[in-house]
Amino acid sequence: MAEFALVTGAPALLALVELVHPQPHDLLRLDVRTWLAVHYAQIPLFPLAALGVVRLVRHRAGIAAGVCRAAMFVFGASWTAWDAVAGVATGILASAAQGSGDTQAWRGPVDAIWQHPIMGGGTASVLAVTGAIALSVVTVSAAVALKRAGHSWMPVLLLAIAGFGITIFKTHAWPGGPSTFAGLSIAGAWLLLEPVQPAPSDVAAAPRDAAAGDALAMPRGRR
Repeated sequence: MAEFALVTGAPALLALVELVHPQPHDLLRLDVRTWLAVHYAQIPLFPLAALGVVRLVRHRAGIAAGVCRAAMFVFGASWTAWDAVAGVATGILASAAQGSGDTQAWRGPVDAIWQHPIMGGGTASVLAVTGAIALSVVTVSAAVALKRAGHSWMPVLLLAIAGFGITIFKTHAWPGGPSTFAGLSIAGAWLLLEPVQPAPSDVAAAPRDAAAGDALAMPRGRR
């Protein structure tokens, strides 16, 4: 039950949060209360959603599963840091600006963060792009590992495609974020609930392993 809640609940909740993510057309005229609430919520939800995908490959070995784990760490770390600065810090400054009576005096400090090449949210900053690419790598590598483990094509393809929503729409507000994280939630639930068919290589290897075990167990005098 806890596993299902993590794998499906965290990305589903994040998808709902992203539905109300304000569009940042002018940071000094934002609905600051909603903006800050969304970005505070994203701080735990980004790594929790990442952990949910990693949970799907917890019993998997191999290169694809290893790439998934490494890339998900990159996503969780980069986007949590990015959200704290580009989202929370700009929201705090915008709130102070709106309460000051002279919002234009705050535009320089707000834009200094928002347009920052590493941490900014108004440009293709390093952390924003790194996290988006890492998420796509995560879902594709997880899909490869899970397909090799015997899962069917449909949930595996949904998982792989879901990771590209933010990259395609270039935003984690609507529609990029909701489509990405809703896709992760649905794919995760599907993968947890469907029976896994053994991979053909595993099925072929089973009789050989059994025969080898019988040979080793046979008394020496009967060989």
